[in-house]
Parts: sequence; C-alpha cells; structure tokens
Amino acid sequence: MDERITQDARHFIDSVSRFVKDECMPVEDSIEETGRLPEALVRTMRDMGLFGLRIPSEYGGAGMNLLDYCYVLKELSKSHDAIRAIMSVNNGIGSMAIVNEGTEEQKRHYLPLLASGEYIASFALTEPGAGSDASALTTMAERTEKGWVLNGMKHFITNAPIADIFTVIALTDKEKRAKGGISAFLVDKGSRGLRIGNVHSTMGGKGWLQAEVIFEDCLVPDAGLLGMPGSGFRIAMKTLNEGRLSAAASAIGIGERLLSMGVEYAKLRKQFGKPIAEFEAIQWMLADSATELYAADRMLADTASRFDHGEDIRTHSSMTKLFATEAAFRVADRVLQLHGGMGFMKETKIERLFRDIRAYRIFEGTSEIQRFMIARELLKD
Repeated sequence: MDERITQDARHFIDSVSRFVKDECMPVEDSIEETGRLPEALVRTMRDMGLFGLRIPSEYGGAGMNLLDYCYVLKELSKSHDAIRAIMSVNNGIGSMAIVNEGTEEQKRHYLPLLASGEYIASFALTEPGAGSDASALTTMAERTEKGWVLNGMKHFITNAPIADIFTVIALTDKEKRAKGGISAFLVDKGSRGLRIGNVHSTMGGKGWLQAEVIFEDCLVPDAGLLGMPGSGFRIAMKTLNEGRLSAAASAIGIGERLLSMGVEYAKLRKQFGKPIAEFEAIQWMLADSATELYAADRMLADTASRFDHGEDIRTHSSMTKLFATEAAFRVADRVLQLHGGMGFMKETKIERLFRDIRAYRIFEGTSEIQRFMIARELLKD
C-alpha cells in the first residue's frame, strides 16, 4: 500500500478487503448467473458509504482524495466487476462534474442522494458515431423559452437502465463544437422524452448494465444546465481524467487477484511428477505479471497523488490507464494459459475475469486513443 495513503483510508481499505472476501466473493456466481446484485449486498455497500467516497463531506460523502479512493476501488475490484461498476460511477464520472461545475442548488439536491446510494448516476457521452472522437457527437440541445430540448441517442451508457440522474453531453452549436459548442446537462430519470433503448449484451461484465439512452424532444429546464453553455466538452474531458485512473485502479485489482490465483494453482498443480511452479516457463509468467502490476501500481499512485496536489494529469492519466489496462490483460492471458484447460472452464472463474478485463482496454478511452493523446502532447510545439 502506498505510503501516501492516509491512516484513516488504510483502515477503511482493510474493511473493504474483508467485505470483498466475506460477502462479495461468495455471491459472484449468483451475480454472473442472474445479472443482478443481491439487494442485501447493495444495502451493505450503502451502509459502508461506498457510494459517496469522493463526494465532499458537506454533501453527505466521505470527501476522500483520489489516491485513497483508487486504492479502495482496487480492492473492491477483486470481486465481481458489477459490484465495482454500480458504485464507481457515483464516485466518478456520475458525480464529479456536479462537484466541480454544479451550482450550489444542484450540489445540494443531487450529491447527498448520490452519496447515500439512494440515487444511481450515469454519464451519457458516447454515441454510435462518437466514440474515441467525442467531439463528433450529434445529440442536439436547442435553447427554447422553456429551457433546452434534447434530441439524439447515446449508447454503451453504464448504469443507464437503473440510473436516477444522467449527466448528458450534447451539441449546442454545430459550428463551434468542441470549441464552445458542446454543453452538459443534468437530466432526471422519468423526464418526458427520455427513454432507455436496447440494453446491451456483452462478452463480459455481466450485471454491469449498459444501454442506449434516447432523447426525443426531451425538455430540460434551465436549472438542468451544468456549468456554462459551451463548457460541456471541457467538463467531459476533465471528468474522464479521473475516470481513467479509476479504470487503471480496477484493472490492477483484477490483475492482482488473477496473479494470486496463478501462484496458488502453480504450487498445487503437478505435471511430470512435480508442481508446475518448478518449471521456468511458469516462473517467468508469474515474475513478468508481478513486475508489470507493480509498475502499474506505482504509476497509479504517482498520478493520483499529482492530481490531489493540483497538477494537470492529462498525459499522466492516459499513460497510467494505457499501461495498467494492457498489463492487466497480459496477466489475465498468462494466468489462463498456466491453468491450461482448467483456465477455460467456468468453475475456476479465470474465464470470467478474462472476459471482464478485456473491456478495460476500451472504455474511458481505448488504448489507441490514449497513445494518440500521449504522442500529441510529446510532439506539440
């Protein structure tokens, strides 16, 4: 555990670790089978304050800094990915835009509900034609006498089927686009003209609900505008900086669980009369995995600490997200391989973790877009 983590956070991380082992891991198979989290588990998460870790204390949260939060998230991610998904949006992209840009009225209305877990948040940016190029979005918000009218469709939106509040990024000036023509809005569930479309079926992340969000003449009052008109692209990009570190932390957590499973199996599994841990090929798989996870963990701690000290982490967050998610996927591949045929069987849980970790190289910005942003920063005049 990083030496910069506060003492209070260390105790809390220990309690989360026990929660994961005692209450989360025993229900993993049920979550994978049903695609739902047990309500009793969600209640415990609420009681532990897991939905409001990053939300300031004056609005009902714990006010945890990013470094401490990343290590809580890393520990929680060692269980089923749906558990991480339902709480991480409330602490990250679903709330930080409100924390950073919201009016006092918006903060006092939404943040206590999000911190308690009574409300589930969702962040609606991605569209069929606007993925890595977020500035290409077409969802339109037009100003009227009654407020703003939204039309368009978002997809791959996490928590959409169960969300109570959506942060929606929409086009308000087709000419300006990312340079002052995109705005952010807070849209409540049940708003007239908002509906959930197809719920996506994915190769991994069972219970991690994603869906289309469709706006058809959806009226958002002026009070629903988040930040200034035209500031939406900046708000989205700033919010995603933190989101990339959350993705890195979760990937490292999954990788650490996989590595521990690989070490345990290598000691127990015998071939040619001895444990496979005695074979150099297996030792190198484990050594490479431990080394890459250690490096990723150090990058995470450094970048999160930079953020907490007010530094611009745009490039560092891209590097951390890129390295951590790619490394964790390599760990998953090695651990599945050293398990041989058993790694391909559902009973070992390796195949589920392998499917779940694959998404981390895509969401919060693909590995390719992270490389593009890093290189752009290196090459600029």
